[in-house]
Amino acid sequence: MAQIENNNGDGRWSLHGMTALVTGGTRGIGHAIVEELASFGATIYTCSRNKKDLDECLEKWQKKGYKVNGSTCDLFLEDHRNQLIENATEYFNGKLDILVNNAAVCIPKETNNITSADCSLMMGTNFEASYNLCQLAYPFLNASGKASIVFISSVSGIMAIPFVSLYAATKGAINQLTKNLACEWGKDNIRVNAVAPWIIDTALTDTVAEDFESKDVEKLIKRTPISRMGKPNEVSSLVAYLCFPAAAYITGQIICVDGGKTVSGFP
Repeated sequence: MAQIENNNGDGRWSLHGMTALVTGGTRGIGHAIVEELASFGATIYTCSRNKKDLDECLEKWQKKGYKVNGSTCDLFLEDHRNQLIENATEYFNGKLDILVNNAAVCIPKETNNITSADCSLMMGTNFEASYNLCQLAYPFLNASGKASIVFISSVSGIMAIPFVSLYAATKGAINQLTKNLACEWGKDNIRVNAVAPWIIDTALTDTVAEDFESKDVEKLIKRTPISRMGKPNEVSSLVAYLCFPAAAYITGQIICVDGGKTVSGFP
């Protein structure tokens, strides 16, 4: 994919010269976000728990001419998060304009079967890690003067979906954090928004779907006017928009990517 040039001359639709840290960038939505931002000229740093996946992606991105680097990281671990910010800001020469908190885990179970280990892993990875990365990145984002944080949330944080009560709770917490940080850090010219996808065709969705009956998955998919799963690049395009200077007046929003407004409650 060639980089897309901004033709109007004012830079509103370009990310040239901007730097972005994207967590979990080697698969699914995260991978699409890295490619989307890089195609508009941003320099990217990403991470993955899997070194093989990371090395393969970095090689492919280099061949495409994208400016992307990354390192292995388990966001559940605080020392790994500290090291990630250190690595990214060193790569960016101390500059950070965009933080995309994408990485998450989902363990679909009925509430009675959720263990303390499940709770620790999902809360630690999905919420605590994102919260802490915002704290660690704040000095660099503050210095940017035109910074943007985008959380990848979920429609499950807004409406009820079976078997993901804890995952949904972490995403509901992310939605509230989005609003609070937008108000708290608006004075520092840091915009904060969340993108809340519905069912997107990724490996994570495949893993979750294994715990559902096929008829239940079909019911969930049909709860949107488009009646199909979304694609990762249909999420990444919205993330890119929120990072553009053209979106400079948009903050504190939780935007659903769901093929139309979903209805509340179980299918």
